[in-house]
Amino acid sequence: MQELSLKPPLVSVVIPTRNSEATIEKCLKSLIEQSYRNLEIFVVDNYSSDRTRQIAKKYGARVLLKGPERGVQVNFGVEKARGKYIYRVDSDFVLQPDVIREAVESCEKSGYDAILIHNTSDPTVSFWARVRKAERDCYRNDELNVAARFWKKEVFLAVGGFDETLVAGDDYDLQNRLLKNSYKIGRINAGETHIGEPKTLAEIVRKHYYYGKNIGRFIRKNPKKALSQLSPLRASYVKGVFNFFSSPLLIVGFAIYQVVRYAATTIGIVAAKL
Repeated sequence: MQELSLKPPLVSVVIPTRNSEATIEKCLKSLIEQSYRNLEIFVVDNYSSDRTRQIAKKYGARVLLKGPERGVQVNFGVEKARGKYIYRVDSDFVLQPDVIREAVESCEKSGYDAILIHNTSDPTVSFWARVRKAERDCYRNDELNVAARFWKKEVFLAVGGFDETLVAGDDYDLQNRLLKNSYKIGRINAGETHIGEPKTLAEIVRKHYYYGKNIGRFIRKNPKKALSQLSPLRASYVKGVFNFFSSPLLIVGFAIYQVVRYAATTIGIVAAKL
């Protein structure tokens, strides 16, 4: 077991953004307040038309411009990063204070190459956010429907980073390559909260229609795992069934949510073929 060196390793945080002014400040505050201090923060912005870049600079982030999709943005940020570790954080996530400290310690002391960080949803955003929280919390100890967001930089580069031809399923694709190459992946207790939750069913439809139009390449690239990772029938739902029992409405809401998102995804798949 290794011990942390006297000088803690640098962690490069890469945040892809696009018109993120509604959430980026809370995200950056949660980074500034981390108990682990040796950080550099890159905001890789996809040419926002709002105040995203101004807010990022206010919090001392280095701002880069790149598009058109998140995988491209993250890869570009990693090219510029100097850290031993890379932490990809989306602009609508808020972190618990010990996330980075726990991730670094797990890698340094236990030899992990990447870290799974549980993310949940902010239930105060909307009813659909409460439904999403119940669903996300089913994945806390799941092995299939998860993807690392914290990596050793050398490992991220060794597997080729994000596949820039993918729009949907890019995180699963990277995770699948980590596992295929037998990298050691750990978990930590501290987590993230997603504050950019949908407020309406219309938002859910738009998001999953877009993913449906772009999911085909991920399925073709990962034929053995894709159907399991994208299936509406997941073992994790059985293990986490009690997450939904706090309110009968959550059970009804989850059923509606599943029908709507998979219907929208299917329509997107069909539209892409046409």
